[in-house]
Amino acid sequence: MPLRLSPDDGFAASLAAQNRPLAGMWVCSGSPLIAELCAGSGLDWLLIDAEHSPNGLESLLAQLQAVHGYPVLPVLRPPVLDPVLIKQYLDLGAQTLLIPMVDTAELAELAVRSVHYPPRGIRGVGSALARASRWNRVDGYLDTAAQRISVIVQIESAEGVSNIDDIVAVDGLAGIFLGPSDLAASMGLLGQQEHPDVIAAVEHCITVAREHGVPAGVNAFAEPIARRYLDAGASFVLVGADVALLARASEALALRYVPATDEGTDESTGQSTGQWTDEGTDPASGTRSSY
Repeated sequence: MPLRLSPDDGFAASLAAQNRPLAGMWVCSGSPLIAELCAGSGLDWLLIDAEHSPNGLESLLAQLQAVHGYPVLPVLRPPVLDPVLIKQYLDLGAQTLLIPMVDTAELAELAVRSVHYPPRGIRGVGSALARASRWNRVDGYLDTAAQRISVIVQIESAEGVSNIDDIVAVDGLAGIFLGPSDLAASMGLLGQQEHPDVIAAVEHCITVAREHGVPAGVNAFAEPIARRYLDAGASFVLVGADVALLARASEALALRYVPATDEGTDESTGQSTGQWTDEGTDPASGTRSSY
């Protein structure tokens, strides 16, 4: 007799069940091993990214399988709002999607329609062939999928901020997520995620979302900014990334155990005349101050 299965509750249900904000991190390495390692960290959720990371359908499937069974919520971000790609992500078994670059209510509505079967939406029906229904081992999957699938739209442009009232009024959103990096760039403040104008725009969106009863999340690696957004009412945050943690930690090891050198060349021999130094690093940039 086949095993009958029940899928996990989605992101929206988990947000509603918690009496505190949810803290998470990015998984950008494309590695199922790293995804599983992060899944056991004690964080609430993981954003497995395919917009700025080397992920395709096969690697996303492997990471979903790797984190399954851990007390963590996997959220997948496709590279673009594409109903066909969203259909494939859902068929893999993704239950929560974060859709990037949503600037208007019309795009938010398309995101919602893309995760629902007709008549509410436009998702193609292939559950018998897909992991989402565990190949029809989930009883009543077609009738209950909408209850467990969550769609979050990412506001990351000045246009999106100007349309925030209309976006959060779209029925079926599990939340919005603010992306300060692209938002800053769209405001002519490239690389200035902590500029007062950017912070004000993010906090405005959080306030409007809360007024409409829509959870708002935000990306904030710097703890003071993360806590500021939490104090402003953010319901979920991303506070780190696997690749950034590994990069900074490995650099710190090198700085502790590999002396920096002042590089030069002996003109007569063409050989390096590097001298050991102990000048250390610039803690703000993570680079060696002797370079």
